[in-house]
Amino acid sequence: MSETSTPRYMQTISDSANPFQSTVREHLPASLKTAVCSESVLPKSAKPIKVLAAMPAFNEEKYIAKIVIGARKYVDQVLVVDDGSVDATNEIAKCLGAIVVRHEKNFGYGASLQTIFETARILRVETLVILDSDGQHNPEDIKKLLEALDECKADVVIGSRFIGGNQKNIPGYRKVGMKVLDGATRVAGVADISDSQCGFRAYGRKAIDVIHLSGKGMSAGSEVLFQISDHNLKIAEVPINVLYDIGDTSTENPFKHGIFVLSYIIGLISYRRPLLAFGIPGCILIVCGFLAELWVFAELRTTGVFHDVLSMGSAFILIFGMLLVITGLILNYLVIFVNEQKKGL
Repeated sequence: MSETSTPRYMQTISDSANPFQSTVREHLPASLKTAVCSESVLPKSAKPIKVLAAMPAFNEEKYIAKIVIGARKYVDQVLVVDDGSVDATNEIAKCLGAIVVRHEKNFGYGASLQTIFETARILRVETLVILDSDGQHNPEDIKKLLEALDECKADVVIGSRFIGGNQKNIPGYRKVGMKVLDGATRVAGVADISDSQCGFRAYGRKAIDVIHLSGKGMSAGSEVLFQISDHNLKIAEVPINVLYDIGDTSTENPFKHGIFVLSYIIGLISYRRPLLAFGIPGCILIVCGFLAELWVFAELRTTGVFHDVLSMGSAFILIFGMLLVITGLILNYLVIFVNEQKKGL
């Protein structure tokens, strides 16, 4: 097939010096090279793409056309990361003129976000908007995010389901889970955000350059927030509407997803704020052990009965609590030391 008859999104040009005219795979880091299909190519483009809308997709043939068409109204180009779909998601997105980067198999939401950010850097886009492809996010809200990014001089704009009175459409069990995760995220040191788990976000150039993800699972959205916090990026929020009455759109059980993300955040709290993670539980155990020992000796004095099992148990709790506090102090010092070393680089 000649170059003139090949669709724009399928063209591969031999000049590898131009990042707009070569395969995606050759520009990706080693961790992603094996995930991306070799036929995934970047578009031949006469000018850089300033605003890119990107979406992970896994078996979304039912909604992908609507989302791609809706997003194109507000951006220069649309990127679809097909995370190993076995339906017509890939073909539909291509026919609509989207850039399609296809994973060899289903690697997960985090892997798709990794590919999105890496591809955005390859294409040198100025603004990146990430939304879901399952029909829950309204592409018309892209305009709100882009306006806030400019007007608020923000590095990142997050769509929120909890401002503007939009939370009434959220199922009760989801609200509870979201608020638990929001609270855990704040404890981990991230700025107060009303909807930390919303994946509908816009990123400016600074954010695109500094966000480098490592996780492949659903916790990647939280990992992005921690990196935003680490780089002191400015965050703004805008109200969005999310649809929950369009059938089963999640590929993972919400309860299982929530537990996985919560465990990831707790792990990060232990790493980022060890004095909080180890010190508080340690102090609680010390107090409980001390009070239990006081009761044992009070009973011995008043009744003459010595509760040896309880005494040994409370002593163990007391010692374990002290070890936790000492561990928290040591790890906290190491975290401060490492952070100071990073600042000096």
